[in-house]
Amino acid sequence: METERLIIEALKNEDKEAYFRNISHDKEVLKTFICRYAENLEDLDFEPYVNREDMFAIRLKDTGELIGLILYFDDDGESLEIGYGIGSSYWGKGYAFEAVKRFLEFCFYEKGVRRVNASFFTGNEASKRVMEKCGMTYDHFSPQELTYLGVPRDLIYYSIRKYDYDIMFPTMKEPSGKGGNR
Repeated sequence: METERLIIEALKNEDKEAYFRNISHDKEVLKTFICRYAENLEDLDFEPYVNREDMFAIRLKDTGELIGLILYFDDDGESLEIGYGIGSSYWGKGYAFEAVKRFLEFCFYEKGVRRVNASFFTGNEASKRVMEKCGMTYDHFSPQELTYLGVPRDLIYYSIRKYDYDIMFPTMKEPSGKGGNR
């Protein structure tokens, strides 16, 4: 998958150092993206992430460097949930919006789902803005859904239906045999 500035593709073994630097060792990212902290590169068990079909590297197109991750889960064939994290040194540059918008296209037009969900911790206004720019709307509030970093966390869920995505971004073409009715 590509955007104007990004490539979204499978993780590779050689991504370990950039993943460490931009995700698992970046304490700012860990406040908003669920991930195991790694104190040093040697502590990071990266092998389980490589070649997973549901997890993708977000790379800068001009350098190929991994700056973040995007993934899907709870895929029931009709809907799924997505999650994403970008290294804090890349925040505020529009990369998350660019990656999420393209990933929604993947979910609707290549995976063929009809609804995509996402959540964020209360207080994460940047993630909320990304979701809203991509056409996602408030779905529900889930108080203390999980404990992360020793703290019970509230989650706010947003979602978008394929029908609404098609209205918001009408230039997308339906590939043959995928996506079906709205």
